[in-house]
Amino acid sequence: MGVNAADQVKEYLANNYDAFTKMSDYVFDHPELRFAEYKSAEFLALECEKAGFEVERGVANIETAFVATYGSGSPVIGFLGEYDALSGLGQVPNETSPKPNGNANGHGCGHNLLGVGAFAAACATKNYLEENNLPGTVKFFGCPAEEGGSGKTYMVREGVFDEVDIALTWHPADMNGIMSVSSLANYQVYFQFEGVSSHAAGSPHLGRSALDAVELMNSGVNYLREHVVPEARMHYAVTNTGGISPNVVQANAEVLYLLRAPEVHQVDDIFKRVIKIAEGAALMTETKMTMRFDKACSNYIPNRKLEEILYDSLKDSSLQEPTPEENAFAKGIWESLTENEQEGYLTTMTDYGYNGDGSEFEGKYVSDLISPYTPADRSMAGSTDVADVSWVVPTAQVATATCAIGTPAHTWQMTAQGKSSIAYNGMLRVAEAMSKAAIHLFNNKEDYEKVREEFEAFKAAHPYTCPIPANVQPTILK
Repeated sequence: MGVNAADQVKEYLANNYDAFTKMSDYVFDHPELRFAEYKSAEFLALECEKAGFEVERGVANIETAFVATYGSGSPVIGFLGEYDALSGLGQVPNETSPKPNGNANGHGCGHNLLGVGAFAAACATKNYLEENNLPGTVKFFGCPAEEGGSGKTYMVREGVFDEVDIALTWHPADMNGIMSVSSLANYQVYFQFEGVSSHAAGSPHLGRSALDAVELMNSGVNYLREHVVPEARMHYAVTNTGGISPNVVQANAEVLYLLRAPEVHQVDDIFKRVIKIAEGAALMTETKMTMRFDKACSNYIPNRKLEEILYDSLKDSSLQEPTPEENAFAKGIWESLTENEQEGYLTTMTDYGYNGDGSEFEGKYVSDLISPYTPADRSMAGSTDVADVSWVVPTAQVATATCAIGTPAHTWQMTAQGKSSIAYNGMLRVAEAMSKAAIHLFNNKEDYEKVREEFEAFKAAHPYTCPIPANVQPTILK
């Protein structure tokens, strides 16, 4: 990195602190679900244009996906941004008790921060190239539907990342560190059953219950849990119970399954067994079963050299000591957690890159430390569509503290902190770290080549196959 690069990045982000926090507030205030993030996507695309990027909207045939580009030539470094929300998590911000705000959706995973933080990193990197009249290309990827939609996987399938040399991204968390673990691959599939309606008392023998088929399928899958790899997860939601009239034999019912395992081939094996269970349920109830493949994603592939560079940049980032007001707010969030959540917070932290026993957090409610970087050869408990990008582009992820220690993702507590100064500081901290890592790669050809060499060695031994079939298209969440 150039002599003045770090100072230039810090100065740029400090000068634009208010602008970026207002952007994250806008996305927070417009929580939209997968593939329907119309306001957030267009808002960020317009901000990209205002900042001097050239924007291509509707990439990969997805209305809410876009790519913003500045510069020319190589290397081409991309920043991955997300902006989708979750259902049922609308929450009044900056409260330490649950107070729904009347909105059915909420940013319970901090994606209002994630998208803007990645955009801020892209802007700071662009500013550095401009100020120093340097070649190279900066891209910001507007990536929809990470939550249950695998937007990036569709984008990878359509070749959106084919010309990118390196990708950087991050995730809001309750600690600061490098996300060095893999993730679980998954399939998401709808199973629909069609039966025959009838009067449940007068002529039940004439009916064929689709709801019975769903219940039998779920029972069968529950028996399967003992006979899959220990890391596998099988989740389901009954999306259609066939109506609200118990005196009618339900002629139609539907269940949505999310199947996870450390590698795609393991998910595929489980999926084939689940299909047999669904077919068996249909046979037992004399109903007709059909499937609709919804989405999938691969397991994440870390790039260790890129992680080292990102870690060095994170160590050099602006890490503020929490104010008394921030500590008091975070303490209130901590006290709102259940005893089990308080006791188990370190387990979740390790997925974001934490290494330690928690002793350094004694008496603290906001993490003001950076966890040492220690590569881990294991999988986190969750999944991410960043994984498919990592199969086609060397990718690294960083986490920064945007919430109180122990805050679980996908909760009202996470949503409540989305407009806090803790969240804003973490968002700008990660923008600084990612931008400095990108600038280092623009300026250091030797390290850039090492990143690429590691990736090419993996790629040669592990050819990529998109886990989403070619005929499956993105759909808005029902």
